[in-house]
Amino acid sequence: MIQVGTNVKITDNTGAKTGRVFKILGGSKRRYARLGDLVVLSIKTAEPRKLLKKKDVVRGVVVRQTKEFRRKDGSYIRFDDNAVVIVDAKKEPKGARRAGRANDEGTGQSRAQQAPSLPESVRR
Repeated sequence: MIQVGTNVKITDNTGAKTGRVFKILGGSKRRYARLGDLVVLSIKTAEPRKLLKKKDVVRGVVVRQTKEFRRKDGSYIRFDDNAVVIVDAKKEPKGARRAGRANDEGTGQSRAQQAPSLPESVRR
């Protein structure tokens, strides 16, 4: 469960490293974001000479959360950190690739749609 004020890792190659969530999209009184939800965040740290800079306000999709997530088969999955992938207005990833593990259930895309943006270790 990611809420307003949560610090998250940014797991793509846009240049941003960490950010802080300040709005959860999907309802006026929505408190928590789960896997696959859209959030608005502010970039807190970034690499120099890259696409995104510190203080930029962007949208992101939650791909990892520390709170356990129940799969349809009844099993649970949890991650070590909270992470997002930066997306544009059409909900396409801004970065060319994602780093680390990403969850497939929350994104709403099929494996074939995700394959071009996933690293080789995750495609299997």
